[in-house]
Amino acid sequence: MLAKLSTRSATGGRCALAGAAGLALLGTGLLPPAAAPHRESAPGPGLTRFYHQRVSWSACRGEEVPKDLQCGKVTVPLDYAHPGAGTLDLALSRYRATGHRRGSVLLNFGGPGASGVSELALGGKDFMGLTDEYDVVSFDPRGVGRSAPVSCGEDEGADGVWETAEGGTGVLDDPGTVLRRLREAAAVCARHSGPVLRHMGTVDAARDLDVMRQALGDDRLNYLGFSYGTRLGAVYAAEFPGKVGRMALDGVDTLTEPLAEQGLAAAQGQQRALEDFVDWCARDIACPLGQDPRSAREEVVRLVRSLDENPVPTDLGGAFSGQDLVGAIAQALYSEELWPSLERALSDLVGDGDSSGLRAFTSGGYALPLRGRAGSGTGHRLVDEEDIPRDNLPAALMAVDCADDPDRPGAARLTRDLDRLRAAYQHASPVFGEYRLAQVLMCYGRPRGTDFIRKRVKDVDTARMLLVGTRGDPATPYRWTVETAARLGSAAVVLDNRGEGHTGYGSSRCVHRKVDAFLLYGALPPDGSSCGAEEKR
Repeated sequence: MLAKLSTRSATGGRCALAGAAGLALLGTGLLPPAAAPHRESAPGPGLTRFYHQRVSWSACRGEEVPKDLQCGKVTVPLDYAHPGAGTLDLALSRYRATGHRRGSVLLNFGGPGASGVSELALGGKDFMGLTDEYDVVSFDPRGVGRSAPVSCGEDEGADGVWETAEGGTGVLDDPGTVLRRLREAAAVCARHSGPVLRHMGTVDAARDLDVMRQALGDDRLNYLGFSYGTRLGAVYAAEFPGKVGRMALDGVDTLTEPLAEQGLAAAQGQQRALEDFVDWCARDIACPLGQDPRSAREEVVRLVRSLDENPVPTDLGGAFSGQDLVGAIAQALYSEELWPSLERALSDLVGDGDSSGLRAFTSGGYALPLRGRAGSGTGHRLVDEEDIPRDNLPAALMAVDCADDPDRPGAARLTRDLDRLRAAYQHASPVFGEYRLAQVLMCYGRPRGTDFIRKRVKDVDTARMLLVGTRGDPATPYRWTVETAARLGSAAVVLDNRGEGHTGYGSSRCVHRKVDAFLLYGALPPDGSSCGAEEKR
């Protein structure tokens, strides 16, 4: 899931299409506490040239880009098993250290599918404390943003991709039709994305991190990952244990649960967050859902169903459906600070049929023109900002989650299980259940993913790392933090954030302070220590 680090209304997500739709902190020369011995061998002959790069930085272009933000790139192999078969350029951005520079810290904001370059430009002020000693660096992972972006296109076939992914009235009623549309959707996405789609998994992304570490001139990777970015960090720790510096993981992802279980947990978490919002809204005389919390919850369900049956037109020429509403609400529930904006947006929809406020919460825009071709060919240079496909975030999210998931039940099993799954998801959430289930099914028709994460990301022999879990997180349940810490082994130290919202660094002063202290000075809190719910930023 995309970490919610600021209160701006437009966000992306693990999120928009795999959950409601973070980045990695990379290398520094600063030795971490209790550093593990370096055990990795030198890169093979075919990879040596990628490890001999240095990033050339220059001012980022764009009218609203911060003047002190610099941009650069690194080149990585398209396929690490065949490094001569093609390359990818990955976009980087950084804020330079203001004090005595001791290296870099690399950020990943989640998704999967979030553009680190864009997120750092928009939310960089949250990380300025780290520039006391580090260059703060982020990047667009392979297949994301300016880095050979994947897409499911703009043609008629693409419409079926997103209609199937969103679920809604009637979409899942006929298993045979669902499976046919899923196979067609997989083919459409493969056609528009090109060869990079086959190399989108987190295992490859973690290898890219190591190339970035070296290109930044750092002996070890210092990293801050949010949401999906915690999965990326954990995989890096398993692949390159001796290269781990100071690693902090906030909003910890699961390493073991199948996508079906992840979707169910997400639906439950979002339903709880929705009920908290409705309780809050109902105390306001202006709440468009009414003043009785129970009736207000039922009103949300009625509104979703009504819009699925009769979508309202938008000023962009499209239509706003019930599942569009579900996606917008899911994004807004990432932070309590967005609740007033969500209340106003719902009032505009209920009162005037105006969906613009709700659409601002989502990455949206899947029906807008695709200005540039996504990844084709074998030498992928950075694309211009205006040529990033409008559906890149959800397309990348599906690509990564499917590449990381080894489960591919066949047609007979899916047909047999669909009614049971629908009942379980509907019980978990009458609002988010079908939306989540439709997204989980999107891997059908795609190649089987790797089992590396489930089988080999465990008992890592690394420097100690900080894992932050938030009790009221609607996207990554707190139990995932505990389970992932146990799986990673003695290197993992857990910080219990007893607050609400997705991730803690951007909302809790206590979490922010402890994460910065660890990254800057190596000061780890005691394992199992906590931050109180009242300590908000």
